[in-house]
Amino acid sequence: MEASSSTSHDPALFHAPLLHHPRRRSSRPLKGFAVIIGSVVFLLSLVILIVNQSPEPLASNPSSVTAAGSYSMAAQPRGIAEGVSAKSNPSLFDKVGFNWTNAMFYWQRTAYHFQPQKNWMNGPLYHKGWYHLFYQYNPDSAIWGNITWGHAVSKDLIHWFYLPLAMVPDQWYDINGCWTGSATLLPDGRIVMLYTGSTNDSVQVQNLAYPANLSDPLLLQWLKYPGNPVVVPPTGIEDDEFRDPTTAWLGPDGSWRIAVGTRFNTTIGTALVFQTTNFSDYELLDGVLHAVPGTGMWECIDFYPVAINGSVGLDTTALGPGIKHVLKASLDDTKVDHYAIGTYDMITDKWTPDNPEEDVGIGLKVDYGRYYASKTFFDQSKQRRILYGWVNETDSEADDLEKGWASIQTIPRSVLYDNKTGTHLLQWPVEEVESLRLNATVFKDVVVEAGSVVPLDIGTATQLDILAEFEIETLVLNSTEDEVSDCGDGAVDRSTYGPFGVLVIADDSLSELTPIYFRPLNTSDGSLETYFCADETRSSKAPDVTKRVYGGKIPVLDDENYNMRVLVDHSVVESFGEGGRTVITSRVYPTEAIYGAARLFLFNNASGVNVKATLKIWEMNSAFIRPFPFEETLFQEMVAST
Repeated sequence: MEASSSTSHDPALFHAPLLHHPRRRSSRPLKGFAVIIGSVVFLLSLVILIVNQSPEPLASNPSSVTAAGSYSMAAQPRGIAEGVSAKSNPSLFDKVGFNWTNAMFYWQRTAYHFQPQKNWMNGPLYHKGWYHLFYQYNPDSAIWGNITWGHAVSKDLIHWFYLPLAMVPDQWYDINGCWTGSATLLPDGRIVMLYTGSTNDSVQVQNLAYPANLSDPLLLQWLKYPGNPVVVPPTGIEDDEFRDPTTAWLGPDGSWRIAVGTRFNTTIGTALVFQTTNFSDYELLDGVLHAVPGTGMWECIDFYPVAINGSVGLDTTALGPGIKHVLKASLDDTKVDHYAIGTYDMITDKWTPDNPEEDVGIGLKVDYGRYYASKTFFDQSKQRRILYGWVNETDSEADDLEKGWASIQTIPRSVLYDNKTGTHLLQWPVEEVESLRLNATVFKDVVVEAGSVVPLDIGTATQLDILAEFEIETLVLNSTEDEVSDCGDGAVDRSTYGPFGVLVIADDSLSELTPIYFRPLNTSDGSLETYFCADETRSSKAPDVTKRVYGGKIPVLDDENYNMRVLVDHSVVESFGEGGRTVITSRVYPTEAIYGAARLFLFNNASGVNVKATLKIWEMNSAFIRPFPFEETLFQEMVAST
C-alpha cells in the first residue's frame, strides 16, 4: 500500500493536544534514567514463553508491598542494602496504583523479545551450533532477590528454548547471589566462566565455573571450581564495590587479562586489570586499565576491539593496526551505560580515550533510554559482535507482583565502528529478526505540514518493524537560534526545524502516544545540531508509571537524510537513529492504546518546516519461546547432530 505524495491533510483536523502545549523554556530533558536495575547481568536473557492471562500474585516479601500498590517499606530502592544497583522504583512509592486489568497486563508482555515466563530476570556465547544466554533470574518472585543463573539456547537468537537453571547460590562464596559473569572460549575449545558471588558476609568475590561436559551442545551441567573464590577485593577496595569480571583477552606475553569494575574514594569509576595463565590464580597488575573521576562505581564493564575499516566483528583478543578498543561501563550512580572509543596499549595494559571530553561516564551512552547492564560477545559463527542489554519495568513492584513477571532483554544488536563519523559505534538489530516480518506497507513521499499529524492506515500497530526516512523543506528564512535545547520538554515543545517523526502505540484520539522524533536545532554559527529523542510523558494515563523524555545528540552528515528504525513490541519500543548511531529503548504501559486500538501516526510539530516522509512498515510475527522439549525424539536427534 502506498500513500500518494500529493495527498494533503488539513492540519486543523489533526491539531491534537500533542501540538498545543506551553513551552517551559528553562526545562531540560533528563540525561539519564533513574531506573531500577538489576544486579548487572552481563549474562543476558532469554524469555520463557507464554504468559498466564491471570497470573497469581506471588507472596514474596509481603511486608514490602501491600494491596492496591501501596508501600509499607522505606523509600530505599531494593538491592541497595545488598551492595548492588537499585532494583525497585522509589519514585513510585507515593503514587496511587492504577486499576490494571488482566487484559492490560497480558498485553504488556512482549511477543518477540526475550523475557522470563514469570518472575524477575536481568555471558552469552556460541557453542556447537547453539547460542547460549545466561541471565540473572529470581525463580521465586517477580522482584529482585535470590539471584540464580537462568539458561536458554537458540539456533537463531530469536526463537529460544528455556533450559534448567545453570547455577544456584549454594556455596559460602555465592550464597547471597550468583551475579554477573562473562564467558571466555579458549583456543583449545574449553569454556571458562567467571562470575561475581556475594559471600555469606556479603563480600563481592570473583568465582570460576566451567561446563561438566564440553561435548554437550546444550551445556546443561556446570561445575564450580573447588578453590573458589579466585579473586577477592584487593587492599583498599570496598568489599561490596568489586564486581562483574569481563571476558578475558590474551596479551602478547601469552597470559590472559580480565577487568573488574570498582571505585576509588567513592567517586572515581575504575577498571582494574588482573592477569592469569590458568584462570584459577590471578595477579593484580600495576595501575588501572582506566579511571574517570566523578563517575562513581563502575559495574558490568565490557572491553572489546572494533575494526576501523571493517564490516565484521572481532574476537576479544584481536590486537594490531586498524583496531580501536571500546571501553564500556554501567554507572551505578546514574544507572546509565556509557562507552568511549580509544586505544589500548598492550604493553602497559592502559586504555586511552580518543576524545577525553567524551570519556567513559561523561560522553556517549550505549542507549539513551531505559537500558542497563549490557554485554557483548563475539559470534564466531558469523564473525560479528553482538550486544545484549537489560530493560527493567517502569511500573511499580506491586504491579510486577500482580502480573507475575518483570524485565526483558533487548533484541540482540550487531556492533560496528562508525567509520563515517569516527566517533560512534553503530548498533543494529541482528539480521535474524527480519525473519519475523510479515506483510509490509509502504508510504512514499508523504508530506507532513508544520504543526500536523497524519494517520498511517496499517491496522493494529502493536508488533511492528518501521523504517522511516525524512526530508525537510524550510519555510522560514534566516531563522534565529532556537530557544529549545536538546530534546526539549518532549514532542510538545516546538522549534523551527522540529520535532518530527512517528507516534507509536497511540490511540485514535491521541490521548496516549509515544513520539519517536528528530529535533534539529539552529546554533549560533548557523549550523544545525540534531537530537534523536523518545517521549514517554503521554504514553500512559496510569499515574504509577515512570514516564521520561529520553534522547541524545546524533550526527547527521551532509549526504544523509534523517532516518530511523523503530521496533515496536507491545510495552517495549527500540529506536535506532541514523543507522544506529544513537539508540533509545522505551517502556510504555498504555491503558487504552492496546490490542486493536493501537495506532501509528506521522507528526511534524516544527514551526518552520514541512517534512516529506517515506516509510516501509512490517507487521511482526511472534517469536517461538518455550521450555526445551527433552521428551521429543526429533529435538534429541537435532541436538545430537550438532
